[in-house]
Amino acid sequence: MTTFCTIFRACSVLSITLRQTLRSSAVKRPKYSLNFYESVAFVNVRKMSQKSITSFFKITPKKSVEVKQESLEDDSEASNPNESPVKTEKRSSKRQRLDSSDEDITPTSPKIQTNSEKKKKAKRQRIDSSGSETELTEQRPEENLVTIRSNGTVKTYGSPRSKRAKESPIKESPKSEVKVKEEKATPETKKQKKSPVQKSPKTEKKSKKSTNPVQNGVSNDSEVITPPKVKEEKLSPKCEKDSEKDKGIKSEKDSKENKDSESDKDSKNESVEDKAKVVNAGKVEETEYNPAKPKYHPVDDACWSAGQPVPYLALARTLEAIEGTSARLRMIEILANYLRSVMVLTPEDLLPSVYMCLNQLAPAHLSVELGIAETYLMKAVGQATGRSLAQMKAATQRAGDLGAAAQHARAAQRMLHRAPPLTARRVFAQLKLIAGTTGPSSVNKKISIIQSLYVACRQSEAKYLIRSLEGKLRIGLAEQSVLQALALASTMTPPALNGEERILDASKGLTPEEFKSRVEENAILIKTTYCECPNLELVLPALASGGARALTSDRRCALAPGAPLRPMLALPARGVADVFHRFEGAEFTCEWKYDGERAQIHVPGDDKPDLDNARIFSRNQENNTSKYPDVLRRLPSLLKESVRSCVLDCEAVAYDVDKKQILPFQILSTRKRKDVKESEIKVRVCVFVFDLLYLNGAPLVRAPLRERRALLREHFNEVPGEWQFATSKDCSSVDEVQQFLEEAVKGSCEGLMIKMLTGDDARYDIARRSHNWLKLKKDYLEGVGDTIDAVVIGGYWGKGRRRGVWGGFLLACRDPASDQLQALCRLGCGFSDPLLLELSRKLQPHIIDGPRNYYRFDPSVSPDVWFAASRVWELRCADLSLSAAHRAAAGALAPDKGISLRFPRFVREREDKTPEEATTAQQIVDMYLSQDQVKNTAGNKLDYDDFY
Repeated sequence: MTTFCTIFRACSVLSITLRQTLRSSAVKRPKYSLNFYESVAFVNVRKMSQKSITSFFKITPKKSVEVKQESLEDDSEASNPNESPVKTEKRSSKRQRLDSSDEDITPTSPKIQTNSEKKKKAKRQRIDSSGSETELTEQRPEENLVTIRSNGTVKTYGSPRSKRAKESPIKESPKSEVKVKEEKATPETKKQKKSPVQKSPKTEKKSKKSTNPVQNGVSNDSEVITPPKVKEEKLSPKCEKDSEKDKGIKSEKDSKENKDSESDKDSKNESVEDKAKVVNAGKVEETEYNPAKPKYHPVDDACWSAGQPVPYLALARTLEAIEGTSARLRMIEILANYLRSVMVLTPEDLLPSVYMCLNQLAPAHLSVELGIAETYLMKAVGQATGRSLAQMKAATQRAGDLGAAAQHARAAQRMLHRAPPLTARRVFAQLKLIAGTTGPSSVNKKISIIQSLYVACRQSEAKYLIRSLEGKLRIGLAEQSVLQALALASTMTPPALNGEERILDASKGLTPEEFKSRVEENAILIKTTYCECPNLELVLPALASGGARALTSDRRCALAPGAPLRPMLALPARGVADVFHRFEGAEFTCEWKYDGERAQIHVPGDDKPDLDNARIFSRNQENNTSKYPDVLRRLPSLLKESVRSCVLDCEAVAYDVDKKQILPFQILSTRKRKDVKESEIKVRVCVFVFDLLYLNGAPLVRAPLRERRALLREHFNEVPGEWQFATSKDCSSVDEVQQFLEEAVKGSCEGLMIKMLTGDDARYDIARRSHNWLKLKKDYLEGVGDTIDAVVIGGYWGKGRRRGVWGGFLLACRDPASDQLQALCRLGCGFSDPLLLELSRKLQPHIIDGPRNYYRFDPSVSPDVWFAASRVWELRCADLSLSAAHRAAAGALAPDKGISLRFPRFVREREDKTPEEATTAQQIVDMYLSQDQVKNTAGNKLDYDDFY
């Protein structure tokens, strides 16, 4: 113990002595002055006991620490070479390793360092050394000593453990020559002697004549000595300006000779975007493209030239402008401006543009889906930007939208080389490739394609690309708005016919009323054609070549088997009196309303029916052919010999063959939805045919119902339990309608369908909810006149008997104008215990972390769990009322209130409907206004006769 204390005291005294010696040096001198090193030689001997003790007990006083000098590239141009480096004193925040207490001072020569010490030294030197410091010395790995010759005097200073050699603070005379002792350079050092700084011809000549790496205390050649493994540094802005002054203004001949030695801004390394700017000289920059510009010109205001592919950025900026607009007419105008430019400059890109605006890849009946889950999208974006899946989930949660999170991540990413700019046709082709990728490792292939698109995104492209991959653009652009924009674009900039010069603005010379009526006329033609032929691949080429009027005469756009039609729908009637009020003085018929699933049967053929290619479609144009193999098998028994091709509108109903009785819809819903084998079918169906839309090459949708019904019964057979015509009766009095309604209820039907029988109003209005058809259900006789199809967006944990499952749910209606789901009511009635368990099981996979950014709700009704919009439930209620706690149709009837359901109860789950087909906010408003307590005579007359 005595020996230990003696050693400790000796080390402390020695440490204090050395510190006092250093402090006695001149002000602003380096920590290790030349005078000190002339008289003392250090030995690199480190005793563990000394170091451990002194490091533990010693309190480091204030020390003078020099401020690192800036790199030579900065000093050589910005400062006077005769001035010495400026050094300041600074309080050290950490204990200095090179204290005298850490080493023994003995008169012996330095020891040879071990390999590990060499590596540590080199690493520390690389981190701490600056360009100005390394210019004074080129250290040998064995000694780390520096010899300087000045005015005939030779001085050697340094230590084996010194991190770097210090420059002398003493100013040298301009004429003095300073030479550094040069050692044999290693191959690695030779590589490092290449200067990243470009020199003017004058400087190069001087460097050839002079071999001294240091002059006047400052090196005039930045590449003489550089630290090992240090990357080339770019010039500071100040140095770049000074170097340009030194170079002067060069002639064209000199610039050609020195072309390869210029900076990265040389034309040799010109980016793809710069090339695009040259090609589009005189055009609007892609980043400044604005389809919302007033008095938009389809050529001058476009960001691409005729014949060039449409940049995807132009489409993205169009979608961005639409998203920032709430007025529907303004949204249509913005989209029409973009479509006008596409029609004029690059017509072949019209189809990809419209499909991506609708967020589709093909007609609905082809069922082309991307099949990318949100987690895989997060994984793809995370891998491309160096983020983990957890980080992407957190970013999505903060932004409320994966597209916005992906755009932010892409904006923060820096790349050495930009990928070629995206075009609309390339993005669309890659999306179709993703949808068609199947088989083993298909997910990895899809992720790879997504990443290749994502890394090429600019500005808002990433946002809308990811949203397209999600399947929801969420910009408030519905299908009918896109068709209206096509009508406006084709009217304002019609195609050139018979070689005439194309008119870019046909509104000139017309009054606003005349131009508006012309737009509406073309809109009806486009919408009607699209309803009869829901295939944009046929409609758009005909529209671009001949205009809207050419659609009616183009046989390619006519109704034909194979392309499903959107069915005609009916309005609700609250009682028998409403029926006679609507059809007063007109002929109408009543049909049983069957509680089943809509089925549209298509049989193509020329000389005879092609039963092998027969198809069955649902009400939302899904292909249900694989769901009903038994129906297709018995199809020949339905058709008579006179039928070559047809399209039938039917209702598939669960049927008990033995009892000859219709079964409830819940029984039909238990049937498998896809790839059904006939041997495994347990639920039999009977198809009730009630309308004929196409027969032997001729469409019948414009013919009156009486004619269509006569042809149906003439050319088709009835087979009990398999094929039956809808039970119907032509009524003329209230009593007849009431009696027929009771018969329909006894026959296990929902009620009656009342249809106009003759006249122009008796046609089949495709894709319309028309007032020419009314539905009278048994449930309508009391309470609200119609059921409501609402989307489940949240759940509340149950209590008591419902503990462990969700006991209540938050449901919403859809607002197609803003593409939002607006909270409508809280639902907790109408469930049995087994049904509640089943519904909870189905909702389990749809749980999400938080509400989507297109959910509109009041915080007071926030549920315990949020669901993705996927399930649609049918509800019934006593009436509707204004509510401050729900956001359905908020602002439509009251500034700060929405509409809610009173005493809502569950009816059934609508598996045949998607969230896009849920009850709309406008329908909720009309239901509220149609109530007796709020009805206001002629002020609230309803008219649904429009495309849905």
